[in-house]
Amino acid sequence: MEKTVFSESKNTQFNFKEIFKNQFFWTFSGFLVLCLLMIVFSDKFLTYSNMINVLRQISINGVIAVGMTFVILTSGIDLSVGSVMAFSGTIMAGAMVNWGLSPILAVIIGICIGLIFGLINGSLVAFLKMPAIIVTLAMMEVPRGLALLYTGGYPLSGIPESFAVLGRGYLFNIIPVPVVIMLFVYLIAYLILNYLPMGRYIYAIGGNEEAVRLSGINVKLYKIIPFVISGITASISGVLITSRLMSGQPMVGTGFELDAIAAVVLGGTDIAGGRGQIIGTLLGALILGVLNNGLNLMGISPYTQRVVKGLIIVIAVYFSSRKQ
Repeated sequence: MEKTVFSESKNTQFNFKEIFKNQFFWTFSGFLVLCLLMIVFSDKFLTYSNMINVLRQISINGVIAVGMTFVILTSGIDLSVGSVMAFSGTIMAGAMVNWGLSPILAVIIGICIGLIFGLINGSLVAFLKMPAIIVTLAMMEVPRGLALLYTGGYPLSGIPESFAVLGRGYLFNIIPVPVVIMLFVYLIAYLILNYLPMGRYIYAIGGNEEAVRLSGINVKLYKIIPFVISGITASISGVLITSRLMSGQPMVGTGFELDAIAAVVLGGTDIAGGRGQIIGTLLGALILGVLNNGLNLMGISPYTQRVVKGLIIVIAVYFSSRKQ
């Protein structure tokens, strides 16, 4: 759970050692340093239009990272989020284009698809005791293949214009709607992890699953729920990307699982489970968004960007292991 960074002793002075040990402090400091570097190297970075562009870009990865945080807190991993995102998006597009359904019904169908795949992943892990990495690696292929079969490998266009507001609209003509949706998802996740018994069980399972089982908690149920949440957040991202592109793209989301894992680990969540905070994940998503945007502004090759992103994950996991 979240811990205060200040000493609880009667001494009025701050305990700087505790501050420096806090993962969020270092993550936030790294974010500030990164922003300063981007300001120095690019005069376009701090413009209003670019800041809005960064926020809009991180909204999709940020939402996926919420579900990934829940899974990683239980010592699991979900590699299927990008494929689930693509399949739910193509079905949503098909529901509006081919079936004549309203955007609201199409969104409900898309989110239900994410829920179903999350339930399948979680059930295989909890009941059959299969490794999460193997289960979700297999599920990278199933929804992606279904999306390609449904669309024939071609994008589905002709979506009603009213659907565009979710991916392209603005609230009060200032804040992009995808950013509002992302912040709402983080708020719900924060409340679950910090104020509901479910959140405490999820942390506890990642810390010591056997102790949780001996205390009488239904471990199987609380190992399934994080995967269900991950499936739902993947499908919400499918809603956003489909609305943004105004088409159902069967190949969208490739590599998004890497971005989500990077955001979670950069945010301070222990890859071994049991420790982390959802606010840190949001900060990790911001770091990745600023990094990608800054490298693009500086004209860095996208191939080089992939190398940088991979190295960042290795470094973050290394320091997480050291802390453990």
